[in-house]
Amino acid sequence: MTDFVLVRHGETVWHDGNRYAGRTDVELTAHGLRQAAALGAWAAGERIDAVVSSPLSRARLTAQPAAEALGVTPRVEERLVEVDFGRGEGLTRDEMRARFPEELAAFLRDPVAHHLPGGEDPRAAAERASEALFDLADAYPEGRVLVVAHSTLVRLLLCHQLGIPLADYRRVFPALHNGALTELRLREDRMSLLRLNAPTTTAPTHEGHEGTPS
Repeated sequence: MTDFVLVRHGETVWHDGNRYAGRTDVELTAHGLRQAAALGAWAAGERIDAVVSSPLSRARLTAQPAAEALGVTPRVEERLVEVDFGRGEGLTRDEMRARFPEELAAFLRDPVAHHLPGGEDPRAAAERASEALFDLADAYPEGRVLVVAHSTLVRLLLCHQLGIPLADYRRVFPALHNGALTELRLREDRMSLLRLNAPTTTAPTHEGHEGTPS
């Protein structure tokens, strides 16, 4: 049995603009840094065996205070990088509507069958994230692993592991809050959801919006 505490990185400078941040290395805001510090304070009182993050700096910086509090070296896992949003990268929903309205409409109807033009297939993203978690489970059997990643990737991962159609990820999981805790338990190759969007006890989290899916 392995438990995973999944955390969306702290708030970024693209948050207020509701821009799609996939592979762009967007900076954390001052509030995002406070959320990272709050995660570190929470981790200091928990049994965590490893801290793992996406390679993007917004995830690494969110994970760093927790790793320091626990006295562990954070690991970077390339397969936890956010979904590539292709031509939608860095744009707001309105900007996409102006540039490729038909493709955006198809994406909003079914983001799996019609992912954003030039972007990553959500099915491939869910598979790579799942493979990363199963490899971590092999590395930390009976362990508890803190994983800092991204909104769309984690929601796809949750759907994939809980038997929910991937196309429903926005409906079933409308938002992951920056810095909040979502916990999964892997037992005998099956995942269970233990909690979703739970706040750390040291500071409030800031709710994320669908328009900032990273």
